[in-house]
Order: sequence, then structure tokens, then C-alpha cells
Amino acid sequence: MSIVDNRKAFHDYFIEERFEAGIALEGWEVKAIRAGRAQLKEAYVVVLSGELYLLGSHISPLPTASTHIKPDPTRTRKLLLHAEEIAKLVGKVERAGYTLVPLNLHYSKGRIKADIGLAKGKKQHDKREAEKDRDWEREKQRLLRQR
Repeated sequence: MSIVDNRKAFHDYFIEERFEAGIALEGWEVKAIRAGRAQLKEAYVVVLSGELYLLGSHISPLPTASTHIKPDPTRTRKLLLHAEEIAKLVGKVERAGYTLVPLNLHYSKGRIKADIGLAKGKKQHDKREAEKDRDWEREKQRLLRQR
């Protein structure tokens, strides 16, 4: 079940591969995400010293859950993957010109996971072409329903 999607990622990038990663979260963040107060629009994934981190994701703290601490809504969060998956991603990002983009947050067996995508950037004409294809598919469905 998806909690929040990053629709902008599909507009700006061609997603080549998907990976499911765990996220190192604090207690107030889990409560806020379960309440639907997370946003991935400006988020991205970076590789620092052989580890993956999620930057720019915004999790608004609940006023009741974070009374005794000073929460940072945009703090850097560590992504948890197997070492061989990280090595594969690091190789593609450094050599082949790919980038890592968070696609969504979802529940998996009661835990909050993040889907990250290995992506290549779209040019402006690619974005226009994708928009035309989407519009044409919508128009076809509309015409088929009228018959």
C-alpha cells in the first residue's frame, strides 16, 4: 500500500530499474508518515562513502508526537540495502550517468520502505512526447467508451 508517490520523478526521468530500500527513521517520523505528512517532491538520493542517503524529503512533525525534541523535517535519512545492491547502484551512478530518485514510500510487512529508481534524465522533447502519448491514450479510452 503506497503512502506517498513522487509523480514528478516519472515526469522528469526514464526509470530503468527499481529497488526497495528500508529507511532509518526516528519514532516521530514514523508517526508522521502514518498520518500522511510526508512529501517526496524535491527529494533525491545521494551516495556518500559507499552508503545511500535520502535528502530533501519533508516529513512534517505531528504536534502531539514530538513535544520533547526539536524535530528536523528535512533531515538526511539513511537508506538500507544489501551491500551488493549498493555496489551495483554506485557503479551505475558513477560510470553510466544514471541518477537515483525516490519513487514512493509504502508499507511492506508493517515496515515503511522506499522504492528508489535508477533513472536517466528526460530532455524537454521527451517530456512533450510522453505528454502527447498520455493524452492520446486518454482520448482513445474516451472514444471507446462512447461507442
